[in-house]
Amino acid sequence: MIQKRKLGNSNLEVSAIGLGCMGMSFGYGTISDKNEMITLIHKAVESGVTFFDTAEAYGPFINEELVGEALAPFHGKVVIATKFGFDTTGASPLDSRPEHIKKVAEASLKRLKVEAIDLFYQHRVDPNVPIEDVAGAVKDLITEGKVKHFGLSEAGVHTIRRAHKVQPVTALQSEYSLWWREPEEEILPVLEELGIGFVPFSPLGKGFLTGKMDQNTTFDSKDFRSTVPRLSSENLKANLSFVDLLTQVAKRKNVTPAQIAIAWLLAQKPWIVPIPGTTKLDRLYENLDSGTVTLSKEELQEIDAASSKIKVQGERYSGNSAKLINR
Repeated sequence: MIQKRKLGNSNLEVSAIGLGCMGMSFGYGTISDKNEMITLIHKAVESGVTFFDTAEAYGPFINEELVGEALAPFHGKVVIATKFGFDTTGASPLDSRPEHIKKVAEASLKRLKVEAIDLFYQHRVDPNVPIEDVAGAVKDLITEGKVKHFGLSEAGVHTIRRAHKVQPVTALQSEYSLWWREPEEEILPVLEELGIGFVPFSPLGKGFLTGKMDQNTTFDSKDFRSTVPRLSSENLKANLSFVDLLTQVAKRKNVTPAQIAIAWLLAQKPWIVPIPGTTKLDRLYENLDSGTVTLSKEELQEIDAASSKIKVQGERYSGNSAKLINR
């Protein structure tokens, strides 16, 4: 079974590897068969996964409904994280006004079929709403028993500190992997200082670090990866040195590049809980088995030394998405 980890100083204990559910119904150009996804989520629970990630914006709404239905038999045994902060009407990109947050919470509770949201993240920082007001709104929801823990996503250090003063932040969810190491500069030290857990999304670089892509890989126009600059064909070719590095280490240990990528993340801090997403059962088991891969100090140093010499080609988001990263 998978080991457990605590998210920072909170008492929120979850499986060391969670399951990101977004791709089951949003983002990759296809919506997976609902019954197959319910089966996959059940297999994850059977394998020891207790941490599931969704958001109202995924679909919108259909991913929360899927996760709610799939996890209904396991209430009290699993932790469901969801998010607020996008304007799902499309009128504007973001909406973290306190009254909106409270409406989103009520709707998410119904879709998830739960009495309280275990972890409620602000999906992206809203420059039009002071973070103190956002934290205050979630604090009210926690007082009312509708939310248990407050989280932020893609927030910068000043935002994290300001929010944490109003309502302790249990977890920050941001992108982090061997080919996006920006959180190491400022974010990780502040999380450690404040006792906040870290939940990396895209721990496999949107599939790139699995070693299943090359410069000939193309994406459907409805797949959000078709707009990701670092996954364009010329950048893919240049970035393959990351995969070569992971493949070398993986071959020696008789595991897969994806397993090395996740094991590397787990080795960084004991309060880091990656949430790789998948719609395939064999990938689910492969990802979960990463928890059994131990990297020695020498291997971690080797990966660090080699990866620090590789310059990543391309931005991680295109123009419009990049503009939503308000730190």
